Amino acid sequence: MTDHSQYPELGALAHRVREPAGDPEGLLVLHHGRATSEDDLFPLLDLLDPDRRLIGVTPRGPLALPPGGAHWYVVPRVGYPDPETFSATYATLGAWHDALAAATGVPPERTVLGGFSQGTVMSYALGLGPDRPRPAGILAMSGFVPTVPGWTPDLDRPLPRVAIGHGSADPIIGVEFARSARDLLEGAGADVLYREYPLAHSVDGHFLGEAAAWLADVVPS
Repeated sequence: MTDHSQYPELGALAHRVREPAGDPEGLLVLHHGRATSEDDLFPLLDLLDPDRRLIGVTPRGPLALPPGGAHWYVVPRVGYPDPETFSATYATLGAWHDALAAATGVPPERTVLGGFSQGTVMSYALGLGPDRPRPAGILAMSGFVPTVPGWTPDLDRPLPRVAIGHGSADPIIGVEFARSARDLLEGAGADVLYREYPLAHSVDGHFLGEAAAWLADVVPS
């Protein structure tokens, strides 16, 4: 079932909800990439959580920018989000996630934040932010840990588990960003599942299969 009105208190960001088959065992939030919408990653919810144990939610980025679609921040340079738009979205999205946790009753320790491209950047930001609760896991597809004034990852507290998938031929966000994220997180003691696949800026089906098994382990029954 897809319900846009289940959580009216989440009106700050348009979103879609995929309800679980029974009582929810956790929460999976997928953040879309640049110039798309909340519809883009919605089909992945069933691929990542085929037994529908989790509430699945896909929010829409708050910015409407060229070339169209929704965005999370302005891109002056890959790896380095525009500070003003990033900071505003970080605050809005953080408050939205807090409201989502309250509305669903699912705590951060049973929540996985995931995304593609810009959505991965925001998942890292929310999952590693010094003023944010730790999620159970971060699913990072074709993105990077941002470098932006006013935000620094908190690597001192216990880290969430992380699954990283990235195309080795990605011409938009080079695979070196994924390798840097892996090295940063592993160096801080995180449990990281890391995969490269011979694709461009896209998601690999084999990685999604591995990520589904990873997710079941990160948020167990």
